[in-house]
Amino acid sequence: MSAAPEDEARTLIASARGLLVELLEEGVERFEARLERAPRLPPPAQPRPSAPPSFALEGGATPAPTTPVAELGERRSLEAVRAELGECTRCRLSEGRTELVFGDGNPDADLMFVGEGPGAEEDKRGLPFVGRAGELLTQMIEKGLEIARSDVYICNIVKCRPPQNRTPLPDEVSTCRPFLDGQIDAIRPRVLVALGKPATSLLLGRDVAITQVRGTWHEYRGIPVMPTFHPAFILRQYSRENRQLVWEDLKAALARSREA
Repeated sequence: MSAAPEDEARTLIASARGLLVELLEEGVERFEARLERAPRLPPPAQPRPSAPPSFALEGGATPAPTTPVAELGERRSLEAVRAELGECTRCRLSEGRTELVFGDGNPDADLMFVGEGPGAEEDKRGLPFVGRAGELLTQMIEKGLEIARSDVYICNIVKCRPPQNRTPLPDEVSTCRPFLDGQIDAIRPRVLVALGKPATSLLLGRDVAITQVRGTWHEYRGIPVMPTFHPAFILRQYSRENRQLVWEDLKAALARSREA
């Protein structure tokens, strides 16, 4: 084998390894259907430089562009945002939900946690992060940061449970996004903590690998954003290294939220 094919093989192996890591982070353990081999197509045209970032849909479909990010809007109460959301049927996720999961915590919190979507226990109780991952997050907040969970605010980018806990699709995320922005407008936290890839991708406005961006500061609508691993990922990959990384991220987020 010549040098060029060897390099190409190494690149493909590295890409496959990165994909497997991201699938593990999102809780994908198996695929329900086999993908048909796609016909060979000519190289795609280069995107226009002005094209906005977007999320990749399952199956290779073309997603709609993301909504441009604006600075903080008019401050309303969380009650007003919840009333506007109502018993939402704006997207397909409403069809299978038991309870709508809006958010929970201090309406004047300095620290706001944003996750992906409700799981089975959250769907039953109508509260975010109350299952196994929620118990771990609560321990991180109360035992690690030594603050009460009720002192922070916790919500998700979508308010209804996706089927089989799959990753929310771009149209579902964009439908719920005004209500996430409404929560951020109402709370005006000093720091946003993005838990996992979907929440981080939304807040950063591009598809990201959480392993590459966690622990680094970003910004959403003028608010500092700290991406870190989702508690569900920590439960699956319960290593001292991963716990230490999240601990460092949360300490940095808390410290910045307390800056004058």
